[in-house]
Amino acid sequence: MSCIFCAIVAGEEQAHVVLETDDVVAFLDTRPVFKGHVLVVPRAHVVTLPDLPTTALEPFFAAVQRVAAALPDALGAQGTFVAMNNIVSQSVPHLHAHVVPRTKGDGLRGFFWPRHKYADGAAAEYAKRIAAALTPGPA
Repeated sequence: MSCIFCAIVAGEEQAHVVLETDDVVAFLDTRPVFKGHVLVVPRAHVVTLPDLPTTALEPFFAAVQRVAAALPDALGAQGTFVAMNNIVSQSVPHLHAHVVPRTKGDGLRGFFWPRHKYADGAAAEYAKRIAAALTPGPA
């Protein structure tokens, strides 16, 4: 199966690239939430954040941080929204972080799901289940 993001990384597909390093490529989203919406992708094909090798975390998130810092100055935005999907709502099966310029009153609404409260004692049970599923990290 071919991956459009791998083709962009390889220079085989056109994109408006804003940043290239040895580890990542960042380019404008072709269907932006707002103009200046950037996608940051690792050069190596991985589908989700859990698939990204730990050695690639720092370069990937450093690039996301650089783009998030640059957008307000570059575009006159007041801030940014940074997000990524893993499987669900992931339109391209290649890890990518969205960095979207934001301005107060920009009209972005309904992007998040409704909030839910935990029943009494349920939060502790969820926390226990999640903690048990976490594998030990590097020391």
